[in-house]
Amino acid sequence: MSEKFPRVTCDELIRVLKKAGFVEKRQKGSHLTIWREADKRRATVPVHPGREVPVGTLRGILRDADISAENFRSLLNK
Repeated sequence: MSEKFPRVTCDELIRVLKKAGFVEKRQKGSHLTIWREADKRRATVPVHPGREVPVGTLRGILRDADISAENFRSLLNK
């Protein structure tokens, strides 16, 4: 990947995941579990307002959600 991975806050990440069909399932402490019924995928998002999600954590969340980096960028820019 030649282009840098976008830096996003937890709010922006949750908004993108909701556009991809996920819904909030539950929250325990600072971790939100989101769920997509269509393919039974789930991912856990750390909720720390005002802080950016670390790139490694973001990649792991997108891998769990089965969202490619290109798809993530397109959903982010909508």
